Amino acid sequence: MRRSLVVGNWKMNMLISDATDWVGSLLGKPPFPETVEVVVAPPFTALAAVEERIRRSCISLAGQNIGPEPEGARTGEISAAMLKDAGCRFVILGHSERRQHFFETDAFISRKIGVALASGLGVIFCVGESLEERESEHTRQVIEHQLSEGLNGLDVRQFEGLVIAYEPVWAIGTGRTATPEQAQHVHRIIRDWARQAFGENSAENVRILYGGSVTPETSGPLTVQPDIDGLLVGGASLKSDSFYDIICSIK
Repeated sequence: MRRSLVVGNWKMNMLISDATDWVGSLLGKPPFPETVEVVVAPPFTALAAVEERIRRSCISLAGQNIGPEPEGARTGEISAAMLKDAGCRFVILGHSERRQHFFETDAFISRKIGVALASGLGVIFCVGESLEERESEHTRQVIEHQLSEGLNGLDVRQFEGLVIAYEPVWAIGTGRTATPEQAQHVHRIIRDWARQAFGENSAENVRILYGGSVTPETSGPLTVQPDIDGLLVGGASLKSDSFYDIICSIK
């Protein structure tokens, strides 16, 4: 049985004081459902402060990005080992905003995935299609290409260190959300691809999240779909109340 996972991605938001207030507010609420694993991804500057507040709680920590090398002369980059040292269990890689605004290619993302896994970080690997690609009925080709190129060279053991997040680019920050049926269709494509690439057992065990303008109103109907194992939450994770409501909407 795959345990549901909800990840709050704060992106380039939250000062340290805001982050610690957010954690205090969330931890002051009634306990989360035991069936849901909760992860939060603050900006790098707030990692230490958030880690201190969530230590010994049921919340885990994630980084939003790493550099493509284990260490070295890479001014401004953060290494996988640094995230591990800061208390992170996961790192988000392949996010559409990294692909779009920082021109990250599938091959570049693949390098970072390899570095993260080698350092013992779990990877939340994002894939998704644009509105133009969806309307031209190329969703399957785009998703399968991103999976094949991004996970190129991984073995079964490494694949088991992954969470996959489907984030339709046309639904990120637009207020548009894929219907539960649309999301389930793509999640099934991803699981079928995993079955072909890594075998039945790996495909059934990998968690596949949905991300794309998730709200407390849309989260419940999405996560009752058979292949949707949780949510990657952006804007709605910036308020502890709405993030808590999303967590509790998962049955």
